[in-house]
Amino acid sequence: MALKLMYITNRPDVAAVAEQAGVDRIFVDMEYIGKAERQCGMASVKNHHTVEDVKRLRETVSSAELLVRVNPIHEATDEYCSSKEEIEQVVEAGADIIMLPFFKTVEEVVSFVGYVQKRAKCMLLLETREAAECLDEILKVPGIDEIHIGINDLSISYGKPFMFQLLADGTVETLCLKIRLSGIPFGFGGISSVGSGLLPAEMIIKEHYRIGSTMVILSRSFCNVTPLSDMDEVRSVFDEGVKGIRKLEKEICVHSSYFSDNTELLKERVRIIVEGS
Repeated sequence: MALKLMYITNRPDVAAVAEQAGVDRIFVDMEYIGKAERQCGMASVKNHHTVEDVKRLRETVSSAELLVRVNPIHEATDEYCSSKEEIEQVVEAGADIIMLPFFKTVEEVVSFVGYVQKRAKCMLLLETREAAECLDEILKVPGIDEIHIGINDLSISYGKPFMFQLLADGTVETLCLKIRLSGIPFGFGGISSVGSGLLPAEMIIKEHYRIGSTMVILSRSFCNVTPLSDMDEVRSVFDEGVKGIRKLEKEICVHSSYFSDNTELLKERVRIIVEGS
């Protein structure tokens, strides 16, 4: 089965192009609480999308699913509403899937599922060492529909300088195996377009298939719309990029025997990247 492709944007025009190109999920990213502090000094994206963005995209997105990442579980302050209220607003705005980031405890997961109340799919973004260490208990919580492993923040949590070290050293695979045995669909990380990326996208995609992943995020490097001058350029990037991924997936299904070779190549590439940084 083809990987479900997810792309982050709050622009209806870009969402429409991505959807037409075959992107499965349009991803609205409302997370901002504590994110800048924990990713200080990293070239990561801080989107800070809003409920209004969810509403606008709900009017645009039709065949794709609308995925919304909310903030970590939190109480209300003078600066922002509580998690319960935030999730209520996102449900009312029309989210198909709601993602909980940066949780550390079983109790946070229970609260999240309880706030959603089956009105949307519940997706966990596993990206802390604490969550990884209590994953067995988390998997017992009823109501979890999907889990995505966020290897950027998870690598920070483990003190790794390069996020794909967790893929090379078996950490991601160990977590995925536990999730797979629970019967919950899962994915991990993000990819650029085929033929690009510091760690080539094709290596990562092959690992997705070997491990049994069902989803992946299309990273900013897959299509950074900021420098593009018109929507025809954006459309071309998405059309060619998605076609490249789907073509590779067909090859993987036919030639699955090369998984072991790819794994060794990936480990060697990660070692070279880390030693050269």
